Amino acid sequence: MLQIAIIYFSHSGYTHQLAHAIGNGCSDSGRAEVSYGRILGTDIHHGRFINETCHELIDNADAVFFGSPTYMGGPAAQFKAFADATSERWETQPWRGKVAAGFTVGANPNGDQVATLQYFSILSAQHGMLWQGLDIASVFDHQGRNALGTNMGLTAHAQSDSLSSSDRATAEYFGHRMTEIIKCR
Repeated sequence: MLQIAIIYFSHSGYTHQLAHAIGNGCSDSGRAEVSYGRILGTDIHHGRFINETCHELIDNADAVFFGSPTYMGGPAAQFKAFADATSERWETQPWRGKVAAGFTVGANPNGDQVATLQYFSILSAQHGMLWQGLDIASVFDHQGRNALGTNMGLTAHAQSDSLSSSDRATAEYFGHRMTEIIKCR
């Protein structure tokens, strides 16, 4: 069984919903077990992220999704604290060769969300991971997925308290795509 970790921070709940929609897409294949590592503000003491469980989920995974809302053109400070704490693993590269992908949400349709995805891809590259994008040409998708047209990863637009049908379908597809990518490795 493939192991997929979804590591994310969610303040308002929208990123949490995306994480679970991605997880549903991973699990629907019947070939993947999903583990969630939700980053909480209480995991940060004196500015340092201390929840080793999130790091261990990646240690034991074949692939990982990183998620955070986009705040002021980048990931939330809580996610950044998690990422900074991965520096101990950077030295030995235990995540080398794992597949990574990212997802984010913003209050605006663009809101510089691609900068958050770029941050995730750089973090992944520093750990020797392989980046997976989203392979849906938005305006040509008959199911309306990838409505915001980002191929670097999944971007969503928080328009209400719950996921739009387009964002949900895109997230589920993204999870399914991850299982297809890693089963071929």
